[in-house]
Amino acid sequence: MSATDTHDPNRRDFLYVATGMAGAVGAAAVAWPFIDQMRPDASTLALAAIEVDVAQLQPGMSLTVKWRGKPVFIRNRTPEEVEAAKNTNIDELKDPVARNANLPANAPATDVARSAGEGKENWLVMVGVCTHLGCVPLGQSGEYNGWFCPCHGSVYDTAGRIRKGPAPENLAVPTFAFLSDTKIRIG
Repeated sequence: MSATDTHDPNRRDFLYVATGMAGAVGAAAVAWPFIDQMRPDASTLALAAIEVDVAQLQPGMSLTVKWRGKPVFIRNRTPEEVEAAKNTNIDELKDPVARNANLPANAPATDVARSAGEGKENWLVMVGVCTHLGCVPLGQSGEYNGWFCPCHGSVYDTAGRIRKGPAPENLAVPTFAFLSDTKIRIG
């Protein structure tokens, strides 16, 4: 056969294409149940985002909710707690990074960067899991009147920043937003 010869399609070519297509469809049909079972369960998707009513939280009060299987601390800080956190020199912090999913990854751990932001500095929303070994710290305890993990002695301040102990990082701030003055969406 030379380069100038043309190929005449025949029944054999049709059978090759049809067999190949049937094989591809069959492979996809066999693989789909395995791929589909890797999707998250409906109950997991339901917890991907939660809404929390914080209308009853007066300054100095906290609430713990469950989100994605972890405790989340929501705290309405007192003016004194906000002032103590604002007056902390970032150079004194063990972890100078905010660890706030709402901000760039390298944002400094200022009080405003750890809180709900300008105008809502009194509100903290943090994943309540110690960054050392995953224990749940106790609120309004420890040397800085923030959170204290009794398991290994990690001490966090009133902005959830690690100050002493073996924990390497600040408590994480999840993605959240205020939907209104009294409702927060986490996730």
